[in-house]
Amino acid sequence: MSNSKPIKSALISVYSKEGLDPIIHKLHELGVKLYSTGGTQSYIEKLGIPVTAVESLTGYPSILDGRVKTLHPAVFGGLLARREEAHLSQLKQYDIPEIDCVMVDLYPFEDTVATSNDESQIIEKIDIGGVSLIRAGAKNWRDVTVIASKEEYPIFQEMLNTSGANLSDENRRELARRAFKVTSHYDTAIFNWFNTGSEDIAFKQSIHTHETLRYGENPHQSAVFHGDLDKLFDKLNGKAISYNNLVDIDAAMQLMHEFKGGKPCFAILKHTNACGVAQRDTLLQSWVDALACDSTSAFGGIFICNAPVDLATATEINKLFYEVLIAPDFAPDALELLKKKETRILLKAKDLSPASRSFKSLLNGVVEQDTDLKLETTEEFKLATNRAATESEKSELLFAVKCCKHLKSNAIALVKNNQLIGMGCGQPNRVDALRQAISKAESFGFDVNGAVMASDAFFPFPDCVEIAHEAGINAIVQPGGSIKDQDSIDACNQRDMAMVMTGFRHFRH
Repeated sequence: MSNSKPIKSALISVYSKEGLDPIIHKLHELGVKLYSTGGTQSYIEKLGIPVTAVESLTGYPSILDGRVKTLHPAVFGGLLARREEAHLSQLKQYDIPEIDCVMVDLYPFEDTVATSNDESQIIEKIDIGGVSLIRAGAKNWRDVTVIASKEEYPIFQEMLNTSGANLSDENRRELARRAFKVTSHYDTAIFNWFNTGSEDIAFKQSIHTHETLRYGENPHQSAVFHGDLDKLFDKLNGKAISYNNLVDIDAAMQLMHEFKGGKPCFAILKHTNACGVAQRDTLLQSWVDALACDSTSAFGGIFICNAPVDLATATEINKLFYEVLIAPDFAPDALELLKKKETRILLKAKDLSPASRSFKSLLNGVVEQDTDLKLETTEEFKLATNRAATESEKSELLFAVKCCKHLKSNAIALVKNNQLIGMGCGQPNRVDALRQAISKAESFGFDVNGAVMASDAFFPFPDCVEIAHEAGINAIVQPGGSIKDQDSIDACNQRDMAMVMTGFRHFRH
């Protein structure tokens, strides 16, 4: 049977006062003696509620510019004492009152890092006493109730409204669990700030939250997400986001970053690979042509666009089963329609830019690298062949590069009229990737003749040039860098084909 413990006294020392009033009034109504410090004490006094200054327990005022207020045996003894004879007798001996509840909201370290580069200001937002109070209360959860952040205010208020001052073991233990989650995230944020360069502080601060997922890639695998999706999206509809959803969403965000700010573009991804991409004058036509790229793979896919979804586009999208739809905004009538399918995940993207750093677990460690954010331009293309690419071909080649870099290696992208008509990916050799791309294009009724081709890495042999020419492809973009580059260049010259090189490889393993 649950063991309830009454709250007779509470120490309250919080940064955020939002939502505090009803809790203070409720504790007073329940006859709880209140202790407090500094600004929180003044706040409670303005509410007309009796409160005792912590200084009256410690015999010391707040010192060192507020760095030391609660760090004293008179405070921590009352929190850490087990409610049993040996400990209680010591409290009595040293005239230390029991403290049955501690309520804290820490200095906003992460918010300060996000808005200031002033190291002295950031350092002063490292909470010492608050974290110590939280840990003490949580350690002694069998006898003490701990509220560790403003996020727990509503939970605590509901508990008080339901159970009065007598909280159950289950409630106290749950609050203690949340408390250690708060302190672990807080310490991680501080560690990341000390452990990082200025260019990626913001990213590393984003990994402070944990979310337990239903499962990992497969149901027998457990999974946890470390990050803060609320900074990236407003989730407008749908079921809980899964591990596989997250992986695909990340890939979709990286792909659409290529088309940020341009004409309306729609992309469809499946298992992180772009299987449909089109850019048109209207979002509706972009959707229609993206779906035409591979209508089979689109089923159950991840959809993303760079323009607000209107009703006409939503009506067409709504005809197909999908997992996630990401857009910078949704027209009200479009959102109303799409939300009728309750499980479909709708995400309003606050920013289409991906993180600047990426991480991957390997062996018994983790590798970290810069995210591949290179955005080529046609001005950077270096002509390698006798025949120059036309302006139209250059535009198409650039589109092809953007698509190709978001396919698993080895990767080939075929593009025609700003539409991904064929893709080959994840193949052990580049010839297989090219043959796959041509086959896919033809299977969905596309005429490859006149298309352009992008490769994510160099051609070690001229065979891909020969196969491309046979299919009617006359313009190619690739990074170059092979000791046998000239063989492919010669093969192009013999066939009056244009080849440009970018100097940037885009492997995606």
